[in-house]
Amino acid sequence: MNRERLMTILLSPHVSEKSTLAADKHRQFVFRVRSDASKPEIKRAVEQMFKVEVQNVQALNVKGKRKTFGRIRGHRPGWKKAYVTLKPGHDIDFLSGE
Repeated sequence: MNRERLMTILLSPHVSEKSTLAADKHRQFVFRVRSDASKPEIKRAVEQMFKVEVQNVQALNVKGKRKTFGRIRGHRPGWKKAYVTLKPGHDIDFLSGE
C-alpha cells in the first residue's frame, strides 16, 4: 500500500452521541472512510495518521435514506464507517490537533 492511498482512506471523524459513548466506554473511535477501503488499510491509516496502536477494526456500510423532494423521489448516497478500537494506553484527541 502506498502512502498517498493511506492518506485518503479516512475522510472524517464521525461525531454523534453513539460514537461519543463508544469512545468513552470502549476506547472506540468512529471514522467515515472510503467505500472501497479494507480493514487492514483502515488500521494502517489510523496508526500512521495518529501515531497510535490499533487493536481491532469493525467496518460497516451505511445505506442511504430514501427522500422525497416534493413530487420527486430520490435517495442519499450510501457510505462506509469504521469503528476503530485502540490498545490500552493509546488515545486520540481531536481537539488538540496533535
